[in-house]
Amino acid sequence: VPQLLHDDMLAEPQKQATRAALYPDVEPDQRARLPVSPLSIAERALDLVLAQNPGVAPFVIGGDHSTAWPVVAALARARRDRWAILQPDAHTDLLEHRLGVRYCFATWSYHANELFGRDGRLVQVGTRASGKDQAHWESTLGVRQFWAAECRAHPARTIDAIVAHLRAVGATGVYLSNDIDGTDAEHADATGTPEPWGLDPEWLVRLVRRVGGEIGLIGGDIIEGAPPPRQLPRGASRTTRLAARYLRETMAATLRAPL
Repeated sequence: VPQLLHDDMLAEPQKQATRAALYPDVEPDQRARLPVSPLSIAERALDLVLAQNPGVAPFVIGGDHSTAWPVVAALARARRDRWAILQPDAHTDLLEHRLGVRYCFATWSYHANELFGRDGRLVQVGTRASGKDQAHWESTLGVRQFWAAECRAHPARTIDAIVAHLRAVGATGVYLSNDIDGTDAEHADATGTPEPWGLDPEWLVRLVRRVGGEIGLIGGDIIEGAPPPRQLPRGASRTTRLAARYLRETMAATLRAPL
């Protein structure tokens, strides 16, 4: 139930009851400050880690794309540099609310972009399933998008343009939030919303390596792998292997060392 993903969507009596059930041995005054829902718990955990070392590079496996929100929210509190987000994704996730829900898979990018002040540091790649066109999103929210058709038609030129844009906005590091449905469904069909005419895996790997080598990665995730083995036995294996490869490439690019 999306309303339960973040403490902001829970009434205080519900939070109190859930805290009592989750933390029965914690003193009441301490318990009152503890989170109870998945995204809020993840935020608190990341806040604690980053308080010890703001340079920690998080590597995250999702979950739907709401999983990215606690990571970027915690990074925004901990870091003082001009880091950016690179989001391979078939969808924009740029709704302010979805069915009244503030933080979920369809809204996290909107709120991440607000953290940046709509200054172009949210870069979306592989977009193709959207009720609005590129001009709408770029003109109203200040994001930068490279739709899948452009990436497929002009692969080398598009990578150059992405890197040039990250430099132009002064990105000192990039968090890679990789929704696997940004990849073409031929290669990654075991996901919640597979979409055709998407990114080629080899192209995306080249992009990750290039951004890691020239700008630098500060961490990343692989999101929305959803292999249902009975329905898609071959697709599930293919998608899972590709997700593992993407995560390995993200880690290697962040560490700037082969894995």
